[in-house]
Amino acid sequence: MILKDKVVIVTGAGPGMGKAACRGAAREGAKVVVTARSRAAIEEVAHEIVAAGGEAIAVPLDVTQMDQCHAAAKAALDTWGRIDGLVNSAYFHPDWGPLIEHDIDQVLQAFNVAAAGALRMSMAAYPAMKAQRSGSIVNISTLCTRKPMPGEGGYGMAKGALNHMTRHLAVEFAGSGIRVNTALMGWMMGAPLQGFADSMGPEAGAAFLKQRGSEIPVGHIPTDADCAKAVYFLLSDHASEITGAMLDVNGGDWVAA
Repeated sequence: MILKDKVVIVTGAGPGMGKAACRGAAREGAKVVVTARSRAAIEEVAHEIVAAGGEAIAVPLDVTQMDQCHAAAKAALDTWGRIDGLVNSAYFHPDWGPLIEHDIDQVLQAFNVAAAGALRMSMAAYPAMKAQRSGSIVNISTLCTRKPMPGEGGYGMAKGALNHMTRHLAVEFAGSGIRVNTALMGWMMGAPLQGFADSMGPEAGAAFLKQRGSEIPVGHIPTDADCAKAVYFLLSDHASEITGAMLDVNGGDWVAA
């Protein structure tokens, strides 16, 4: 277990990457602070982890609120006395469509959640990590910051800002023992994508998933649970010499035409 006894906060722990990261981190031995806006959703995940023999607490969190970010960090410290890892997975996706036609308020909300929200949580976790002289922050970003995709302009802009925050904090934290890295996720098989495919209808949805999988170099759409394994690596001591990195976790899709 590569995260044994590490205390890890995960934001945006709803369906998809955040939820998968909570479950997997617990299996790897972490004590997990499960956070998202939906109390019911995070309590379900935390209960599942505890029922399986792990340790977890559920803390409602809106990352656009600084006081709630501090409260999440305090909950980790009050329960386990330290913060070893932070996974910034919370995001907001503007309505699909051309960037030039986006609702600007939705674009600003994407920045507020994905970029500023990650900064707020990093600020909240920083004092504990600084005192420990150790910590790992993993920012969950997206393939579309490397490879623009139709309909994802506002989302991609916000995640692009998150990418820069990774590099900047990696430099600012030099010598502190705190590492900051980004995992660039692409298409992931899980509840959100399955729901999107189902909305097309059974035949069209299945054809879409098959076609999309054939276009990815690994030959299939990676699952969110498998992609989350890269997050555990970046949180772990196995990545002790890695900071400021952008790790593509998208089946090689970033190099595909």
